[in-house]
Amino acid sequence: MTTMTNASVREFKMPDVGEGLTEAEILKWYVQPGDTVTDGQVVCEVETAKAAVELPIPYDGVVRALHFPEGTTVDVGTSIIAVDVAGGAAPEAEETPAPAAAPVAEPEEKPAARQPVLVGYGVATSSTRRRPRKQAAPDTAARQAAAAVQQELNGHAPAPAPVAGDARPLAKPPVRKLAKDLGVDLTTVTPTGPDGIITREDVHAAVAAVQAPQEQPAPVSAPAPEAPAAPVSYDTARETRVPVKGVRKATAAAMVGSAFTAPHVTEFVTVDVTRTMKLVEELKQDKEFTGLRVNPLLLIAKALLVAIRRNPEINASWDEAAQEIVVKHYVNLGIAAATPRGLIVPNIKDAHAKTLPQLAESLGELVSTAREGKTSPSAMQAGTVTITNVGVFGVDTGTPILNPGESAILAVGAIKLQPWVHKGKVKPRQVTTLALSFDHRLVDGELGSKVLADVAAILEQPKRLITWA
Repeated sequence: MTTMTNASVREFKMPDVGEGLTEAEILKWYVQPGDTVTDGQVVCEVETAKAAVELPIPYDGVVRALHFPEGTTVDVGTSIIAVDVAGGAAPEAEETPAPAAAPVAEPEEKPAARQPVLVGYGVATSSTRRRPRKQAAPDTAARQAAAAVQQELNGHAPAPAPVAGDARPLAKPPVRKLAKDLGVDLTTVTPTGPDGIITREDVHAAVAAVQAPQEQPAPVSAPAPEAPAAPVSYDTARETRVPVKGVRKATAAAMVGSAFTAPHVTEFVTVDVTRTMKLVEELKQDKEFTGLRVNPLLLIAKALLVAIRRNPEINASWDEAAQEIVVKHYVNLGIAAATPRGLIVPNIKDAHAKTLPQLAESLGELVSTAREGKTSPSAMQAGTVTITNVGVFGVDTGTPILNPGESAILAVGAIKLQPWVHKGKVKPRQVTTLALSFDHRLVDGELGSKVLADVAAILEQPKRLITWA
């Protein structure tokens, strides 16, 4: 019966929701144990290194258990939720007519005690009565051992566990890492946390005890590298430590990889964009742009697309393995966007083929989706060239780092009213500074200069959008 019951439980594993992603953080659960779910129903929201994504369940049934609480980072391929496809109450009913009375009691208690632990509501008293019985049946013992490991990962292990002499010390993964970095053996640490869990403070206390004059014993030889106690004694009132994960972790890895792989060159040009700003105001009144957001970024994006059409070699990537330059005959235009979760670079697919109203619509959708944190991983893949608008922060310009796999990125500075020589006279004009960074392995100075000069020329005389296009 037990085997049959287990066969009806399906484990839903964390999927790979984007290229190369290895983990995701569970942001929110939309279901709880006992809830009925249907095929395609969204059960949780997770944040990958690229975006927040909602995960649908692929079958009907009743939620048996949630294996991780909200805020937990889970590796791809790890089971996160158990669903009984035969119905939640069915397993207990099936086991009632079993010949032996003892086996019936075990499975009945197990689901009831297991759910609150996995969900994170604490340990019920019934869980303490369950522990001694795990030797009654091999299958039950195996399942409980697996559950115990899972509980330790979640930081919600039963209270009796630390009492057992041969039990593994209970501590959350960050605490285990801290102990490993400091060379502390967790079996020697006295736990003070709830349910016998070892806390960071317990580890620090162990380090402090080791650093006392009694450093003769062999175990104290390990703390030698612990001498620099900076991580232990930092002032929590004056400093805040933020874990590096999610979008920030991915951005850091990408920027370091790009900066130390592609030789960057950045060129600058200051340009009078007064005519472009006038065109922006005229387009806002055009019925073709009704309901669409028209701003300088729209015309800057179009100017870059025209410049790429005139200099297609700039739209390429470097294939290190094949030792080839891959010239793209399409433009997936990336737009750097600052979001509450960090910097992301979604891109407009086939931007080169869009009309100005279509480009305005795509830009509007991209920005609104990014602000809501709903940008999909596919929207941030396969970009070919990027625009970053640092001018919105009042910054004149910058030296942007290439998005990995791309050959160029255009930074747009703040548009300011400045004295400018126009038709032989000094007049107040709207001026901005553009900066183009490019990969010098495949873009030489001449090509990069032509592209930047073309963008500047179009913004100075926007009628070139027609004559050059």
